[in-house]
Amino acid sequence: MVQPSLRREGFSSIPNTKWEDVGGLNSLRKEFDRHIVQRIKNPEDYEELGLNLEVGFLLHGPPGCGKTLIAKAVANEAGANFIHIKGPELLNKYVGESELAVRTVFSRARTCSPCILFFDEVDALTTMRGKDGNFGDRLLNQLLIELDGADQRKGVYVIGATNRLEVMDPAVLRPGRFGTILYVPLPTIEERGLILKALARKKPVAIDVDLDALGRCEACHNFSGADLSALMNEAAMAALEEKQMTSEDNSSFTRPLVIETSHFEKALVKVGPSVSEKQRIYYEALSRSHRSA
Repeated sequence: MVQPSLRREGFSSIPNTKWEDVGGLNSLRKEFDRHIVQRIKNPEDYEELGLNLEVGFLLHGPPGCGKTLIAKAVANEAGANFIHIKGPELLNKYVGESELAVRTVFSRARTCSPCILFFDEVDALTTMRGKDGNFGDRLLNQLLIELDGADQRKGVYVIGATNRLEVMDPAVLRPGRFGTILYVPLPTIEERGLILKALARKKPVAIDVDLDALGRCEACHNFSGADLSALMNEAAMAALEEKQMTSEDNSSFTRPLVIETSHFEKALVKVGPSVSEKQRIYYEALSRSHRSA
């Protein structure tokens, strides 16, 4: 029996996420535009040249850097359906159930092509063979069968995401599988400002708040996209608490709910980077080793 979560995920649609919501990472955008977006929008050009670019992509890097947002933005730009599967959801110790779940996911993707099939936490499905006994090996082998059947998954583009590239079996990283490995780094100083501006579109941020300057401040060093989102939410909470206190002191006067610079300053006291400098150096070294391999 297929797990209920898979039935729910089987319903796909084009995401609303745009690249503006990602904030930067233009080099990744160009890579996906070449291999997926234009392939879906102008298939006749690729067919005329005999280009088979239905390869698998693997996004890796520190947690909270927007890997899921990137995959959704690719689907949005391409006008493709999007199926989001978290790797651990496919794990089932009953013999044959996990392999069936993998086949079912790819089957659903084919029925709604063009489709982006996104495997989050894909390392849960692709640990090195022999690490988890026959169960892990069977699951990985089934995934490899589906990835190798490029002619059977026409119009299905596979993207995986992981924070643990080092535990994945080398077989899954070969060309035609998850062979195109792309590093998603922590945002640069400029990208931090872009991410804050994207987040601010859904919040009542005062017009005099300099989000670019906020992104450049030393306190935001090594902030991931998730950390910046937490900062924005904490600043919003500070604004709300201040309004509530003002309302209690003077019930006849109600201040408009606006997030000011002072609220971000309070938020920076509570929110820090979730990725340490040591971890950042490790992820960058891991990326370099795979580029040179």
